[in-house]
Amino acid sequence: MAARLFRGSLRWWGYRCALPSRPAARCSHSGGEERLESPSAKKLTDIGIRRIFSSEHDIFRESVRKFFQEEVIPYHTEWEKAGEVSRELWEKAGKQGLLGVNIAELHGGIGGDFYSAAVVWEEQAYSNCTGPGFSLHSDIVMPYIVNYGSEEQIKHFIPQMTSGKYIGAIAMTEPGAGSDLQGVRTNAKKDGSDWILNGSKVFITNGWLSDVVIVVAVTNREARSPAHGISLFLVESGMKGFIKGQKLQKMGLKAQDTAELFFEDVRLPASTLLGEENKGFYYLMQELPQERLLVAELAVSASEFMFEETRNYVKERKVFGKTVAHMQTVQHKLAELKTHICVTRAFVDSCLQLHEKKRLDSATASMAKYWASELQNRVAYDCVQLHGGWGYMWEYPIAKAYVDARVQPIYGGTNEIMKELIARDIVHDK
Repeated sequence: MAARLFRGSLRWWGYRCALPSRPAARCSHSGGEERLESPSAKKLTDIGIRRIFSSEHDIFRESVRKFFQEEVIPYHTEWEKAGEVSRELWEKAGKQGLLGVNIAELHGGIGGDFYSAAVVWEEQAYSNCTGPGFSLHSDIVMPYIVNYGSEEQIKHFIPQMTSGKYIGAIAMTEPGAGSDLQGVRTNAKKDGSDWILNGSKVFITNGWLSDVVIVVAVTNREARSPAHGISLFLVESGMKGFIKGQKLQKMGLKAQDTAELFFEDVRLPASTLLGEENKGFYYLMQELPQERLLVAELAVSASEFMFEETRNYVKERKVFGKTVAHMQTVQHKLAELKTHICVTRAFVDSCLQLHEKKRLDSATASMAKYWASELQNRVAYDCVQLHGGWGYMWEYPIAKAYVDARVQPIYGGTNEIMKELIARDIVHDK
């Protein structure tokens, strides 16, 4: 793991030394230290558990956890009212080395491994603060630019995004086209060497604060199929004709800015085309497994947080002269929840390992996304129930976790679409 990642961690803790660049220590699955797995750990959110991580990941996790505790949790209620987090937070995250973690240093990223990126996802879930759109920015938007962008595009955007000075978004969904990307109506037409972009997008995370947006648009309506006529464009805030609609009022994720975006005759230079013309659908299919794995990781991590929050509550709350935890029905429900969470954690960790080795296929990522997000909603329901009336009060973390969970089976492709993709993989020969 790159020294830059850990220098950032040490700076956060007040150290002055710098670590030399060296590969990450490997853990028990590859011959290194033995570590407890989730079922045997004292808490599902403990630092120092799970074989996919090393002691260096633990150091990084401590700094990330401290960041969320000190820079995010105290201000999250304020951001929920505003419908967005502060831009100052993004720059603080950049200084701390929390953005572009898995992007190579030579491209302007931090240079950490994929597990380090997962640490940031997990710690945000453990903080129960869904406002900062760091994961979409770093692990969905930035990889498109690095994997398909020109050298000039990489140099222009990636260092700025790693520092938190540029905030990224991706605009796929439209009012009439959600999970079916082949139904996109936003289009770009050639005008000399430029492109003229028209259309609209909806439900765009980081849309309001965005400085650069990857826009999915039709560029060839005569293609043999819609999939063969889609391209991606890098559209920057401030371009004439690029209009940000109002921040959308959502059921949950209240501090995460989500907006409609409108494109009215936006003139785009040829240099804004991301990758090759009409290859956009192929790029989307290549990157969607990581997006779906991200949703799964956030889902199981949120489930771990809710379980621990609820375990603490039932051990303190008294009814009929005893704590709620003394009731056998409650104990059995906790046993059921922990078992389901730990089984799902084992599967998602396996997917993380596969993806780190570039071996995670679309069907497996779809299974992880579907299963973990469904679990998150079941855990949320049961944990609110175990809190009783207080679970319905917004001041209790479990209430916010409950409404934030609901979107997980929807975005990144609805779970109905996930099942369709899994089914196709089953019935068709590979």
